[in-house]
Amino acid sequence: MAARLKEHYEKVVRPALVKEFGYKNTLAAPRLEKIVINMGVGEAVQDTKKVDAAAKELTAISGQRPVITRAKKAIATYKVRENMPLGCKVTLRKDRMYEFLDRLVNIALPRVRDFRGVSGKSFDGRGNYALGLKEQLVFPEVDYDQVTDVRGMDIIIVTTANTDTEAKALLKAFDMPFVN
Repeated sequence: MAARLKEHYEKVVRPALVKEFGYKNTLAAPRLEKIVINMGVGEAVQDTKKVDAAAKELTAISGQRPVITRAKKAIATYKVRENMPLGCKVTLRKDRMYEFLDRLVNIALPRVRDFRGVSGKSFDGRGNYALGLKEQLVFPEVDYDQVTDVRGMDIIIVTTANTDTEAKALLKAFDMPFVN
């Protein structure tokens, strides 16, 4: 089953971007490359089981098993030892990426409390977009009764766009609700 947004990109979004920015080749139009979801678990210093719980929730959200991120070096002030698990991340590509973006825009973001839209200023200058969520409960895949702690996550959308304007036009075409 092909992702609904992938077909939407090929039939609607790409031709519109080629027309808007005047690309000579349709393959020059910006496209989504990957989506990286990162969950930092600061409480893991006291209890390493919290990383496992975060990984389980991230698996439910993304449909893919996350990689456990570990401390590169020891920091005595924060009681962090080298190689200690501190979080988890997952990289989505192809169909899973489109399906996740679809669920993010149409289901999860509208469920955020007091949601007015996402900031249009969170681009990095090279066409990539970063977004932070304060709680994982906005995703319907996470079972509310199983959650012990509310954790936030960072979502980075990597595109092949060269400028922020091109990337913003691409994400707007996918119905990303920008405020400004």
